[in-house]
Amino acid sequence: MLENVIFLVFGMISLALILNLWRLVRGPSLPDRILALDTMYINSIALIILYGLLMGTSLYFEAALLIAMLGFVSTVAVCKFLLRGDIIE
Repeated sequence: MLENVIFLVFGMISLALILNLWRLVRGPSLPDRILALDTMYINSIALIILYGLLMGTSLYFEAALLIAMLGFVSTVAVCKFLLRGDIIE
């Protein structure tokens, strides 16, 4: 029963990734594209965690944590670059 639910959630998150990719390509402005990219990495983290649940190993949880930290830092860096024109003052 749990495997069926995991496969259903895989499909839902994959659909969300496709819709985010559409927003990334067709976004009307640059902030929309940045938010779409931010949401894409969050959905990717969810897929990695679901795969870790399916396989029953904790290695994927550590990988998801690393991706979450790098994604947050990269989003902050891109937003700071858009606001100020440089990342390091």
